[in-house]
Amino acid sequence: MSRLQSAWARVRPWVAVFDWPLSIAIGLLVGLSVITMYSAAYDFPGRFEAHLRNLAIAGFALWVAALVPRSWLVRFAVPLFVGGVALLIAVALFGDIAKGARRWLNLGFIRIQPSEVLKIAAPLMLAWYFQQREGMLRWFDFAATAVLLMAPVWLIARQPDLGTALLVLASGGFVIFLAGLSWKLIVSMAVSLAASAPFLWAAMHDYQRQRVLTLLDPASDPLGRGFHIIQSTIAIGSGGVWGKGWMEGTQTRLEFVPERTTDFILAVFSEEFGLVGNGVLIALYLAVVLRALAIAARGLTLFDRLLAGALALVFFVYAFVNIGMVSGVLPVVGVPLPFMSYGGTAMATLGLGLGLVMGVARARAHPEGAAQRMNRFT
Repeated sequence: MSRLQSAWARVRPWVAVFDWPLSIAIGLLVGLSVITMYSAAYDFPGRFEAHLRNLAIAGFALWVAALVPRSWLVRFAVPLFVGGVALLIAVALFGDIAKGARRWLNLGFIRIQPSEVLKIAAPLMLAWYFQQREGMLRWFDFAATAVLLMAPVWLIARQPDLGTALLVLASGGFVIFLAGLSWKLIVSMAVSLAASAPFLWAAMHDYQRQRVLTLLDPASDPLGRGFHIIQSTIAIGSGGVWGKGWMEGTQTRLEFVPERTTDFILAVFSEEFGLVGNGVLIALYLAVVLRALAIAARGLTLFDRLLAGALALVFFVYAFVNIGMVSGVLPVVGVPLPFMSYGGTAMATLGLGLGLVMGVARARAHPEGAAQRMNRFT
């Protein structure tokens, strides 16, 4: 018994990094992801195994991020943001072009997509800024952070990659909002954005305008641009209340559902598990978001509260946009469904973000050491 207690004492610091309510919700999502991908990827050799590998990488990223001391995050927030923007500039100048977009940077030994870094670097940078200005915030600080945020958003939108640009904008925008942005200013910006809609429409790429028009009338091009939305909504509706059963979805088996292992995997899940399954899935996403927000509310510092709150809301945006996109309520913008869609980079980014949230909970559980390390760098 004493040997077991001694072994547990050695292992416990490496396991205690997890917030168990949040971990259980994520674990249930991963379970649904595994059974859905097994069905969706039946004729994609190696994809199911690759999805398991991506989930493992995301889990490892989550664990490592939860272990990172808060002082390290404060120390490296600025260099990470500056480095990320520098890489975006390098992409604009020297990046590889694929499918009409310049999003990748070939370093010789590896090919990276720097825009993914900004999903974490942007909220880190803005949370650091507001931490430095705590108690002294003025309108200028909100304007300065908005300018900082718009630099990477503009560079990513130029690639063009509207989906990632919106996610980076959301990740930083939530930090600014949680820092105490006035509601009057928010309403004013919303009115200004609505008024500038004609100019934004003119500035959009042709394919982006076509996506909006397709959303309004997918039947105008049922075998072309409207095919994705039409087939996904048919699959969702055919699932009914209880679904057709695991691996029994006809739309999936007859290969009508496009991109069924990536952005449109929700259509596969909906057809097989129906309205009840969707209710469970949405409940799990809400559980993750609400638990992460609860962790953020109890953060020891303004930095922790802003960072965890923003990452929680970005996770919500991922799920909300994908569900709206697949169900035909929002335009198709290429946003994956968290922990369900196939994709290594996005999966690792989500794991990293939730790991940082768990790090905030860990700092709360050990406030003395965390506060001392934080004060050393603030």
